[in-house]
Amino acid sequence: MNVLVTGGAGYIGSHVVRMLLKKGHSVVVIDNLSRGHLESVPEGVEFEKVSLLDYEGLRSAISRHPADAVIHFAAFAYVGESVEDPGLYYLNNVSGSVNLIRALNENNIKKVVFSSTCSLYGNPENVPISEKESLKPINPYAKTKYFIEQVLSDFDASFGMKYTALRYFNAAGADFDGLIGESHEPEPHLIPIVLQAALGKREKVMIFGDDYPTKDGTCIRDYIHVYDLADAHIRALEYLNSGNVSTVINLGTGTGYSVKEIIESARRVTGKEIKASVSQRRAGDPAVLIADNKKAREVLGWIPKYGLDDIIKSAWKWHQEPKY
Repeated sequence: MNVLVTGGAGYIGSHVVRMLLKKGHSVVVIDNLSRGHLESVPEGVEFEKVSLLDYEGLRSAISRHPADAVIHFAAFAYVGESVEDPGLYYLNNVSGSVNLIRALNENNIKKVVFSSTCSLYGNPENVPISEKESLKPINPYAKTKYFIEQVLSDFDASFGMKYTALRYFNAAGADFDGLIGESHEPEPHLIPIVLQAALGKREKVMIFGDDYPTKDGTCIRDYIHVYDLADAHIRALEYLNSGNVSTVINLGTGTGYSVKEIIESARRVTGKEIKASVSQRRAGDPAVLIADNKKAREVLGWIPKYGLDDIIKSAWKWHQEPKY
């Protein structure tokens, strides 16, 4: 297939691009490089530097690269930043996505795999979390993903644009060859923060609350290796290419690990002392977020391959010698 990847210079997007190439697909990357890294785009892959907010530039870029389908990653993704500056998130994520979806429709591209989020469920009533759980996004970032899913649904109803919205849990890990990995500034995610402490780049890891109703008092999350995520995206493409209906699918391993378990795994893998101290809870942090991935297994035939130590080992290799 000819696949257009928006945000293909970002963390998850760059891993998906590489797996698409390995599977024999043709890839074009669209990214404005505001938060992505050109170094993460494989040599020889066609690249268009354009913002989704530039409708004419976007439409022109898409018309130059006829595609069978699109995987849409391009978005800002910091929860805290979205609370501080919601307008930035609604403009970039929602308006940019509307521009993209309109341009795709104009170019008769009718298959979209969308990078959504488990944050749509807010503080869920049921764990593990299935796709039937009520949608209660509690921050602007999550709300932007909710609105984009609604736009896709409307374009399906009006124009037959089929989509699969993949609601991920906690993406983690890196390329096993150490060529690409997770690099954010500032870094919001636990595993890179823990590994930065292992490297001496930060004094310690802050644990936000140890009085939750969990086995060790710290929050539990479902961590999924970026390779497993990439595999799911390609399966979602194949699902749409087979003429199936639009759908939403959770992506997680179905297994949760606490903050303390993440730190212990990192100590074991790195052989480093990693200091940690407990602080107050953060507002809005649910105690446990674990995916029910039954639908992903049944609809996509997707089974996660990598466990926590695989995630930590691959991330550790990248963080010791980051390429960007």
